[in-house]
Amino acid sequence: MRLSSLVQHLSRRAGVWMAGALLAGVAGTASAAYPDRPITLVVTYPPGGTVDVVARLIAPKLSTLLGQTVVIDNRGGAGGMIGGTFAARAKPDGYTLMLDASNHAQNPALHSKMQFDTLKDFAPVSLLLRVPNVLVVTPSYPVQSVADLIKLGQPDSGKPIHFASAGNGSAQHLAGELFNVLAKTNLEHVAYKGGGPAMVDVMAGQVPVMFASLGSASQHIKNGKLRAVAVGGGQRSKAVPNLPTIAESGVPGYESYEWNAVFAPAGTPPAIIEQVSRALSQTLKDPAVAEKLAGIGAEIIGSSPAELDTFRRGEIAKWKKVAAQAKLQLD
Repeated sequence: MRLSSLVQHLSRRAGVWMAGALLAGVAGTASAAYPDRPITLVVTYPPGGTVDVVARLIAPKLSTLLGQTVVIDNRGGAGGMIGGTFAARAKPDGYTLMLDASNHAQNPALHSKMQFDTLKDFAPVSLLLRVPNVLVVTPSYPVQSVADLIKLGQPDSGKPIHFASAGNGSAQHLAGELFNVLAKTNLEHVAYKGGGPAMVDVMAGQVPVMFASLGSASQHIKNGKLRAVAVGGGQRSKAVPNLPTIAESGVPGYESYEWNAVFAPAGTPPAIIEQVSRALSQTLKDPAVAEKLAGIGAEIIGSSPAELDTFRRGEIAKWKKVAAQAKLQLD
């Protein structure tokens, strides 16, 4: 090859390489630029509840780590489905995320008609934490143990035993139905418009039993307004280490948590999902954040996207089985 031809050939190859490098650099810059504006965190419950408390605890540190403000957008109602519908339809660019709760896996078991597909329309980001349910009773109620409740709650006991919850299809409702299925009891559900009103009536003795969130019940347990019988987690809680689990108290296999996780609209770039997931994990490791979450009885997790996907699929299968056995259908 003549020298002039060789120079032209090498020049062409260099030009192709430089163009490729330039394009790669642009792509890398675009990815590295995320986020370049505020991020909306859709919270599927109203202000003031446990899910909202978690969102407001993590948002400041997450904002610092991502370098942009995380704006909380409460869209409560319909057991999380109003916020879920909004988030599912959002642009999958990483600027709309959703902080959801246990209803993410329970709604598919209870509703045959939903405006979104839980698995297809949401990409998992991170399982943040879980809070065990706790079996509580009115202090004057003659139930000191799980065995006492099983005895009173037998179908042929002659007197119905009622348990309160935050509403039909709520995590507390399904925690009670899981107890019925595994303990072979016939506790009757009383639905309230929120966990607060339900707990007030349990403290007053209007309804004697509740499978409450440990986070919302712990203060009432400490001041004697509720008596804790057993915790619903798979192991004893560090928040109440002397309290036995329901499983070890005569109901093998019982495990019920209220959990919080972050999801993104399906189609959100994997690189962005990984970036947010890592930031969430770092946020949960912050001592100030971890201390406050422990104060509401939370077990901090901070999972990878893949771990959350495995977890939610297991939860969906579990609650579909419980709903079928308890003959629960809300539409």
